[in-house]
Amino acid sequence: MHIGVIKMNKEELKFNEKKYIMQTYGRFNLVIDKGKGVYVYDKDGKEYLDFIGGIACVSVGHSNIKVCKAIAEQAKILIHVSNLYYTEPQVVLAEKLVKLSGLKKCFFCNSGAEANEAAIKLAKKITKKTHFIVCEHAFHGRTHGSLAATWKQKYKEPFMPLVEGFVFVEYNNIKAIEDAITDKTAAVMIEPIQGEAGVIVPDEDYLKNVSEICKKRGVLLIFDEVQSGNGKTGKFFAYEHSEIKPDIVTLAKGLANGVPIGVCISNYEFEKGDHASTFGGNNLACAAANATIDYVLENKLMENAVKIGEYMTKELKKLPHIKEVRGKGLMIGAEIDEICDNKNNNSNSYNNNINLNNNNHKDDNNNENKNNEKVEKINAKKICEKCMEKGLLINNATENTLRFLPPLITKKRHVDAAVKILNDVLVNL
Repeated sequence: MHIGVIKMNKEELKFNEKKYIMQTYGRFNLVIDKGKGVYVYDKDGKEYLDFIGGIACVSVGHSNIKVCKAIAEQAKILIHVSNLYYTEPQVVLAEKLVKLSGLKKCFFCNSGAEANEAAIKLAKKITKKTHFIVCEHAFHGRTHGSLAATWKQKYKEPFMPLVEGFVFVEYNNIKAIEDAITDKTAAVMIEPIQGEAGVIVPDEDYLKNVSEICKKRGVLLIFDEVQSGNGKTGKFFAYEHSEIKPDIVTLAKGLANGVPIGVCISNYEFEKGDHASTFGGNNLACAAANATIDYVLENKLMENAVKIGEYMTKELKKLPHIKEVRGKGLMIGAEIDEICDNKNNNSNSYNNNINLNNNNHKDDNNNENKNNEKVEKINAKKICEKCMEKGLLINNATENTLRFLPPLITKKRHVDAAVKILNDVLVNL
């Protein structure tokens, strides 16, 4: 039995991953060894622009000096003692989050799913009601309660029956929410921007109208900001764009620059013994979160997210096969047209590629072109794989949506490099 850190080559690592780890992930064929800033490096030393940032977790860049120093210094002093005792990093972080959110109290945990579980439990406790209105295509987590609030059926089927009482309505539809509220409704739970659904941004007045309906009907409003929070959209919380406040908000992902932490923030609170988390708010995670927030504020990274996000959106719209670009700040989705790759066509010219408006490709139910040559549909995942081969990491939120969640430190030159790689891939499909 090996003790300590063992260096494996790429093939050994992949073999042992399959042997010892439950196969719950469809991983890209890439072994990442280290990271710095907006870049990561594989075991052969090849450099990649990281425009997915650990799925919105790496807020201030890989191996950020301020965050690394805070983690190292805290680790030397105290990593964890549980919530049986008072600890300073947790209290300091709670004060920061209360001031940033405009709400009153924090409950710390370890992930976005846990934060959403806490929000669901808190809403039930406060209202003494059991039903929740959630949105179609929502993603709130994979734990038993948060999974019940999540839309995608394939995530749910192996674990049925789930927690009851979650009513799904169309996103960005005010009337659907109003019609769904009953005397059993505890809360409306919404993502200000739907991330896993393809970076779907609602109408400008949607969240404000939802807030007004909740107040009028006496139900709580929960915002899941696990992906959209922590400055990603140009505000610390995406709901700030609508100049409103929820009753409960959840955060995780980029809060501590990749160190696991989650938080449920609310104007209401649990009582002693109502809820707990052994690791929640531990010293190490809170030290990392404090340093991350400080770095974001000190370096005006939310302003940078707005500026660079606008530039990136403009540049993405110029690319071939990009049907629509959506998002706020550095939370961006690019929807692609349906693309077919004729493997027998040796031309790499964009102008010679399949015209998406050509009826020869719209009418063929057997996926053949007019010359009876087999064609292969190119989806967003295949584009991500081709980008990875050229040194750009992005991911697909849906089959036809590319998602970009780069660190808040991203600069114009990084966007230019990323867009060039994506353009090269799209032109040569």
